[in-house]
Amino acid sequence: MQVLQVQLEVGADPAEVGRARRWARSRLTGPGTGVDDALADTLILIVSELVTNAVVHTGSPAVLRIQLPAAPGCPPGTVRVEVADASAHPPLQRHADREETNGRGLELVDGLADRWGWQPEGEGKRIWCEIDPHGAAPAPDFEADAAPEAHGYALPQGF
Repeated sequence: MQVLQVQLEVGADPAEVGRARRWARSRLTGPGTGVDDALADTLILIVSELVTNAVVHTGSPAVLRIQLPAAPGCPPGTVRVEVADASAHPPLQRHADREETNGRGLELVDGLADRWGWQPEGEGKRIWCEIDPHGAAPAPDFEADAAPEAHGYALPQGF
């Protein structure tokens, strides 16, 4: 099976998260991707969380990669999202209290993805997750540019 990999360099500015969402949506909803709207929404939410974590917690640029099957007429296969950043510190999945306004990103990724993990990459790390289209959980319905906090998701302080 052919796999299409697309990549975006993301700056260290938190405003880059919105740009990453828009870019990912444009890549996921094109003809021949085999990605339906529910899966695209789930992937956009994952992209938003992983890019936010990379930008906020490292303060340095990151690289977003998306790999998806690219065989016309074939059923969709596993989609992989990766974010590489310059920090060698392993990701920490927290279990935030109800009153906390951040700390839910990896918990959300864990709930939406079929698999996720991380590995060292150069001086930093790569966090990845995979979704099998037949098992994709629906994501909240919101526009790529909408503020996540408007839909019950809290942004880290400083946004």
